[in-house]
Formats: sequence, C-alpha cells, structure tokens
Amino acid sequence: MNNFTFDSNPESLSSGDDMMLDHVPCNSSIVFDRFTTTTEESFIKKDHCWFADSHLPTDLILQVEGISFYVHKYTLISRCEYFSRINIQTPDSDLSYDLKLDNFPGGSDTFESVLKFCYGLHIELTPANVAPLRCASEYLQMTEKYDEGNLISKTEAFLTFVVLSSWKDTITVLKSCEFLSPWVENLQIVRRCCDSTAWMVSNSSKSVHDEGWWFHDVLTLRIEHFVRIITGIRAKGVEAEILGGCIVKYAEKWLPIHVDVKNIEGGFLGYHGTNELRLSISSGKKEGISDGENKEKRLLLESIVSILPPQREAVSCKFLLWLLKMAVVYSASPALISELEKRVGMVLKDADVNDLQIPSYKNASDQGKFKEDNTIHDVDMVHRIVEYFIMHEQQQQQETSYEKLNIVKLLDGYLAEIARDRNLTIAKFQILAEVLTEKARNCHDGLYRAIDTYLKSHPDLMEHDKRRLCKVMNNEKLSLDACLHAAQNERLPLQTVMQVLLSEQVKMRAAINTKEVILPTGSAIEHGNNLLYTNKEIKEIKAELDMVKTKMGELQNDYYDLQQEFEKLNNKQKHASGWNSGWKKIKNSFFQPRMDSHVTLSGEEILQQTQGGKSTGTGHRRRFSIS
Repeated sequence: MNNFTFDSNPESLSSGDDMMLDHVPCNSSIVFDRFTTTTEESFIKKDHCWFADSHLPTDLILQVEGISFYVHKYTLISRCEYFSRINIQTPDSDLSYDLKLDNFPGGSDTFESVLKFCYGLHIELTPANVAPLRCASEYLQMTEKYDEGNLISKTEAFLTFVVLSSWKDTITVLKSCEFLSPWVENLQIVRRCCDSTAWMVSNSSKSVHDEGWWFHDVLTLRIEHFVRIITGIRAKGVEAEILGGCIVKYAEKWLPIHVDVKNIEGGFLGYHGTNELRLSISSGKKEGISDGENKEKRLLLESIVSILPPQREAVSCKFLLWLLKMAVVYSASPALISELEKRVGMVLKDADVNDLQIPSYKNASDQGKFKEDNTIHDVDMVHRIVEYFIMHEQQQQQETSYEKLNIVKLLDGYLAEIARDRNLTIAKFQILAEVLTEKARNCHDGLYRAIDTYLKSHPDLMEHDKRRLCKVMNNEKLSLDACLHAAQNERLPLQTVMQVLLSEQVKMRAAINTKEVILPTGSAIEHGNNLLYTNKEIKEIKAELDMVKTKMGELQNDYYDLQQEFEKLNNKQKHASGWNSGWKKIKNSFFQPRMDSHVTLSGEEILQQTQGGKSTGTGHRRRFSIS
C-alpha cells in the first residue's frame, strides 16, 4: 500500500512534481516543509470538541457529526471557497455552533484531516482515505483558484498516478467508497477504479483461470461495484465460464439462505402425517425475513441475474434453480422469475430431481409460510420450465431425443416426488405428465411408478378418478416387470389391470409368431453374424409363455365368475347390507382363482367387456394373484 505524508505548503507539489508521483516506491513518504504558526501539539481534543490552540483566539465554531471544531475563519477561507461564499452569522443563544456541515463526506474524521491540511500540518494520504478526502475537498471547493497545490489537486494526483496502477490499492479505494455516494459517482472515482481493475484482469500476465489473485478480492465488494467490475471484464472478452464462476461464488457469499425441502420430523420429503416443510436459514432470523433484509436481498438477486452471461455454459442448471428458489423466498418480481425460468429451461437437461423441487410460498408479507390448501411444491413453475425447454428445443430445429437428454427420467422422477403431496390434484398431475408428447417416452415404467405413488398417497380416490389418472399411461409401453407388478397391484382399477394384461398378451403372441418365423432348429443359430438363441433358451422362453397363458386363463375364469355374480346381485336388487355381503363373496372368489378351463375369453372379448362398463366401478379393492 502506498502512503504519502505531506504538509500543505503551496510549493510542495508543483505541476511538474505531479507527474513524478507514479515513480515513488511503495511505503514511501514525502514530507513538505512549511513555516506554520501552529504545531501539532497546539490542537487539543477534549470530549466532543476540537480546538485550534494558538496565540490568536478562534472565531468560528463548526459542527460535523455532533463534534464541534473551534477554528480560525481566515485559515479556512484561504483554502476553501465554500467558506468564503457563505455568510456566517452569529449563532442564536440556543446553538453551540456557528455553522453545521450536514452530510459531510467522510464524517468528522475526514474533516479533521482537512483542517490539519488547512493549518499546514502533516497528513498522510493512503488508499483508505484518499477517496473521502477527495470528496471532502470537492465539498469545500478546495481548488487551485484559492491556493496552488490545494487538496483537490493532491488527492487527484494520488488517485491517478498511485492508486490506479495497483490492484490492491484500487480494491481498497472501492471499499472506502461504500458510504460516499453520490460524491464518488459524480467525481468518477468508482468508474475509474472499476475500469482499472477490469483492465488489469484482462491484461495480466497471470492466467485469468487462476482464481486466487482476483476472485477473492472482488467478492468483498458491494454489489454495485461488483456489477461494474464484471461488466467491464466481460467487455474485455474474458470467457463466460470464468465470469460465471466468479458470479456463483459471489452469490454464495452474499445470499446465505439455503432452502431445504424437508419434513420437520425427518428425511427428504419424508411425509409423516403433515405437509409442513422446513425453511433452513443459515443466517438471519429463523422466524422470518424482515422487510429491510427482504428488499436488500431482492435487489442483490436482481443485480446478480442482470450480469449473468448469456451463454448456456456460463453457470450450471443447479445454480440457476437455486437462484430461482431465492427469488421465490425474497418475493422477486414476476419478470425476474420469468427470466430465470427461461434460463433454466435452456439447460434443463442437466437438472436433477432434488434441485427441481421448488417450494410454494405465500407473498413476502407472510414471512415465508407455505400456501394453505395448495401444493407443497410449485408445480406450475416446473410446468412452465418444461414448456420453455420444449420451446427452446423447437427453436433449435433439431431432431432431439428427449430420452437422451434425460428429460423423461427427470420429469417422471419429479412426478413421483410430488405425487406424495395430498393437496396435488389429478388435473395438475395429468397436465404435467402430458406436457411431453406421446413419442417422447419409449417406456412408461417411470410414469407408472409415479401413478402408483399417487394412488398410495391418496387411498380415498374414487374408481372413476383412478381410471382418469391411469389414462396418462400407455399400457403398451410398460416393460414385463412393470406389467407383472401392475397385474398384482390392488390399487389400480380393474379396467387398467385388464388392459395391461391384454396388452402384454398381444405382445407375447406377436413375439412368438416372430420367433417361429426367424428361428430354425439347430443347436445355435447365427443371423447376420450375430448369435441369436440356443435351443435351451428357446425352450425356456416357450415355458415362460405357456405359464403366462395358463395364468391368463385363470384370470379369465375369475373375470367370468365376477360377471356372473354381479348380474345375480343386480337381478335380486338386494338391500345395501345384502350387497355388501354379496360383494364380500365376490372378493373371496376373486382372491382364489378357479382352475376350470372350460371358459376362455378371447382378448377382443375381454377388451369389449372392460370398455363396455360391465365391470365393477364403485372403488372397491381388487387383487389379482398371478405369482
């Protein structure tokens, strides 16, 4: 850090000497001699007063930040145009000062240094005090018109030739500017410092990838100065990934809130009878966020989003989703939230299910409480993000496989998580499940898992609601394991179970026909230089198919018995109690399949009967045992 000590001798720093300041080595000092009528010992500080003690009595009392300065009027007028232009009147009896300097840049400490300069005493210019002194000299109009080598010229020379050539000194000056607005803006001190730092980063012999030499320093600055530096560095052509990395670190430092979507009693989204979520705040009040903090963090968030590089690779999808959660917490503007949603949509393929779980909040006045009678997660926001992703892919005009982009797995996983929310309606589940086209999913196992989770978390659904929910799933795109699970799933409606079994039977018949055509006899068969099946494998496949046929026949028998019982009950028109007892018999007969093989329905007849409305539809539990 460069320090200069000098007195206020007019001849101590001529115009020729100004240009030599940049050649002064660090930690050096320049002492200018001048005859003065006072010495350092002649100034007395007592309580909240500052006295210029000399053989001449003081004739002016100034007050800055509650501290009274007893000084000589002529000494100040000789250096400060401000005092020569105002008419200082004798104070009223109620006042203890002649003049009060309101909003003086740098406060009483800076004014004390200015007075020492006016009295010809030694003051030290450092990167920490040069900005306040420069603003104070401008406030008091200490120009060359009143005295050659006045304070304005000295501080300007120090800024220009010493501070702006040093990275550390420039950062120090920027930190000292935090409470000097608007003076530092009007005097271009902040602009010059930010431009200097941007130039040093882009033209340094050190690699900009070496975060150690500039990341740490800029992270300590206020957001407005940080924004200017990043903007300047980007204008110099620094890579977007480097800028994005610095922005991420800055956001993590100054936005210390982390939202964990957890149940109060335990693990991640582990629901234990309540729909409460935990808002974990690592700093600040846990009870809520004050209005002042909310506004400050919201402005900080808006500034960070405004300087994000437009390149997709600049910041990660995880970071963007974290910013989106912060925007919800701090009640950011709809425009900012929409901007973040669009940016997340561009890189949605890199997201994971945990990051995508965005809590649903009330407005800021409710201090972060969750909405009542609404979903725990903001499902509508995720729906918009997926739509932005689809729109972006369409704009690229490329044949994109959603399976390869991980979108189908991501969306199905998200559906399985939100399905546990008891406030999630079937309509919202359907809309989000159908946001991707039918061709997007090659397999519907993930969607079946989400539907099964929803049915498990909503045990009171009516039969028609279950059928409506299952319509989003294509039974023909279920794997064999999913089909076997669905056939034994008592939560599924009967119509869906029958359609799943029928679909699997059709696929098996097609597979058998295909294999009979392409597989000749032999110990091993090669087709196109690829080994297909051995005789042993063929026998195993046929045995499995025969077993499935047998179980299908048993299921057809059960279904036939169920129809017969149902027709008998309708004909007798029994009372409700009789209906209940009859239904228990139906369930008992349905749980123990008969082995009679004299009744066999074709796949087409089963489909017609299940779709014709003759099956049960009152929401009672059913189970198929085909293990």
